[in-house]
Amino acid sequence: MLTTALQRFPRLDLLPFPTPLERLERLSRHMLRDIWIKRDDLTPLAMGGNKTRKLEYLGADALRAGADTLVTAGAIQSNHVRQTAALAARLGMECHALLENPIGTSEDCYLHNGNRLLLDLFGTQMEEVAALDDPDTQLEGLAERLRSQGKRPYVLPVGGSNALGALGYVRAGVELARQVHALGERFAAVVVASGSAGTQAGLALALAHAMPELPVIGVTVSRPKDTQLPRVQGLIERCAALLGVPVPDTLDVQLWDEYHGPCYGQPNEGTQAALHKLASCEGLLLDPVYTGKAMDGLLDGIALSRFAPGPVLFIHTGGTPALFAYPPAQL
Repeated sequence: MLTTALQRFPRLDLLPFPTPLERLERLSRHMLRDIWIKRDDLTPLAMGGNKTRKLEYLGADALRAGADTLVTAGAIQSNHVRQTAALAARLGMECHALLENPIGTSEDCYLHNGNRLLLDLFGTQMEEVAALDDPDTQLEGLAERLRSQGKRPYVLPVGGSNALGALGYVRAGVELARQVHALGERFAAVVVASGSAGTQAGLALALAHAMPELPVIGVTVSRPKDTQLPRVQGLIERCAALLGVPVPDTLDVQLWDEYHGPCYGQPNEGTQAALHKLASCEGLLLDPVYTGKAMDGLLDGIALSRFAPGPVLFIHTGGTPALFAYPPAQL
């Protein structure tokens, strides 16, 4: 049902092959629990990450609309803005971005290195704002200014997380279900960072159809469960409506919100421990904003016996360039 529904929507061919599904051998031995990872950090656009999947659909829609400019917003170290800017360069478009400093830092590495450095290389036109407190209105204001200059802007929401963008992770969920069936494993849960909500929403919808026994647990990276839950639930409902498929009654949005403090973009001790654990055990790089916090949740969940029996599967959503935006003391 989902595969047929997805075929109605054009997408760019940015990701022609499935990303790998791998067992983390040394970490599994250390934790006395099988841990697997889906390597969406290896998507091919601008050093990888989950936004490539969303941009396949959003980019195709921008071309359909005849746009010559992509417009979006995020933090100075936004992975979404970085990959959107790279796509604009690949398509021969301009990219304009509203950027905020969510942690209020004056550290030069945060303001100029990491993802921010890549934005310069991609030729992004950037405008700093005090806060993205009403991003939809702020983005439309920027788009209107660009229209007055004769440009044809296409607005992408923060994180690429609207119903169309979330189709990228419905497709990823279908891909993952095929990999799991081929593997013959019965996983206890899928764990993923939950921020702008599109990744978790698309995965949860797809797996509720394809593998209803497999829960998707979102580890929040910026807000408490009570605030994040309606974001995820709303995107699931809008994505299902766009596809013309039901939301299965078995779909239960699960969120863990103990790991996101002190705020978005600010790593904590658990984040740091998870970064070092994956690097030293597996030679794998997480980031201090999303995957470090999500992996902290996964490892703590194992320690606290929060999972049902069986292997646990982690979705690596990328973000590696942000490592170079933080001073060593925070990593």
